[in-house]
Amino acid sequence: MGCTRSFTALYCEVTVTALFALATSLLWGLADFGGGLLTRRNPALTVVVVSQSIAAVVLGAIVLAGGGWSEAGPRLWCAVAAGLVGPVAMLSFYKALALGPMGVVSPLATLSVAIPLGVGLVLGERPGPTQIAGIAVAVTGVVLAGGPRTRGVGVQRRTILLTLVAAVGFGTVFALIAEASTTVTGLFLALFVQRVTNVAAGGAALYASARRGGEVLPATGFPWASLPALAFVGLADVAANGTYAVAAQHGPVTVAAVLASLYPVVTALAARGFLSERLRPVQAAGAGLAMVGTLLLATG
Repeated sequence: MGCTRSFTALYCEVTVTALFALATSLLWGLADFGGGLLTRRNPALTVVVVSQSIAAVVLGAIVLAGGGWSEAGPRLWCAVAAGLVGPVAMLSFYKALALGPMGVVSPLATLSVAIPLGVGLVLGERPGPTQIAGIAVAVTGVVLAGGPRTRGVGVQRRTILLTLVAAVGFGTVFALIAEASTTVTGLFLALFVQRVTNVAAGGAALYASARRGGEVLPATGFPWASLPALAFVGLADVAANGTYAVAAQHGPVTVAAVLASLYPVVTALAARGFLSERLRPVQAAGAGLAMVGTLLLATG
């Protein structure tokens, strides 16, 4: 039974969207986990610039080998815009995590899903009742999986502001990367342009920081030993952008955005598996709700 048949077309579209969006969550969650570990030993801006530089080199080779330049067009400006917004969002997020508490910052950043959801609604998408329920359940699960805690924890206004800036930035990148290309070859070119812009913007910020006497490298010098981990973070982030673009192009943006926003659950599970961090009951409940919401969205 092929996906081209009318009575299965919609089901197949939603299924493809769900699979690629869930892959996005997995990749972003692992990239955030790796980036978080790396920033414990290296300046956050350096982690961003080096990891994105490695990704840009790999993508450049793919574009040259696949003839991606033939796909150049006006849509690439969306990739340029995403490349300018992305570093701002990432740095704001890292700084907010440094100020803490992480149990408030992490779930609050998932408000980024509001932007692509809004774009989808503006473009005329209307989720069915089951999908609306799935969105509500999944978003609630993501917030709970972050382990929110407010009792006895003071949150600086600067922390909230930085987190909101990061959320708006991530959501904007979601929307822009979905519009940056319409073909697989064009997608690789768009991701390459985005990463080159990331490196240019981040490199300029890194140079300015160095001129002001800011920390650019750890005390031990260039983190050569961390290059494999930096490469993983950069390439996982690129792959996540790619899978999200495919998800948004093959089905409802509203479904893609919500499922892609499940990455905090992945990060929490990675911390449990690799760092032996214990999930609090509220986090376990949130992970369960996120899975239920995923099933509702995928079958709605």
